[in-house]
Amino acid sequence: MAIEKLVTRAGIESQERKYYRVRSARWYGGIVTADCVGCGLLCEFCWVSDAVMFHPADIGKFYTPKQIADELVALAKRKRLNQLRVSGGEPTIGKRHLLELLDQLQNKGYNFILETNGILIGHDENYAQELSKYDFIHARVSLKGCNQQEFATLTGAKPEDYTLQLKSLQNLVKAGVSCHPSVMISFSSNKNLQHIIEQLKQINPRLAENLELEELILYPHVNKRLQKHNLKPSTSHSPNNIPPQQT
Repeated sequence: MAIEKLVTRAGIESQERKYYRVRSARWYGGIVTADCVGCGLLCEFCWVSDAVMFHPADIGKFYTPKQIADELVALAKRKRLNQLRVSGGEPTIGKRHLLELLDQLQNKGYNFILETNGILIGHDENYAQELSKYDFIHARVSLKGCNQQEFATLTGAKPEDYTLQLKSLQNLVKAGVSCHPSVMISFSSNKNLQHIIEQLKQINPRLAENLELEELILYPHVNKRLQKHNLKPSTSHSPNNIPPQQT
């Protein structure tokens, strides 16, 4: 809620949200991305710069849902891409803004990848129900570690809030929203990975089958953060040598 107050505001017609760029990217085989400002977690491995992560009040500018939708579509047409997403921060912050953005994109012929940590969808079951009316979205729920302790170490959040990520998957499946989980495994043991796989099976076997294994991309500023907090990944990739399965 504190972050939301910094990165959203009530506009004349709709809730406005802060973004700092719109770009095309190689992920998912080619996608147009609006990078938003603001996240409820402070992940040590996040690729977002320190300026964006730690100074959300000073970064970016406010857009209405229509303005950001128009920019996404315009760039997608120029690049001849049919996939869109919001990244850079947590897109579910500013619920009204996100839903109105999806309203603007509906029936435009694009697929929308909702990359989320799932916290707010796990907290508010109605969120998943509202997302279910958009048949062009797919949610990628990014689990921050394989258990509560890893979650707390990597994000600085309370350990018990890890369960909200799993609850989000439960809510999305129940609501019929297309989704899959990913998990950062560069700081996890095989034992812990098997544990989260079993937990996913209990929610829905397809979640375990479609689990995406995410390994650290060692951007220079990420490396500095990890060294500062004495975190040592067991696996990582340089930005110029990312394996195809992670793109």
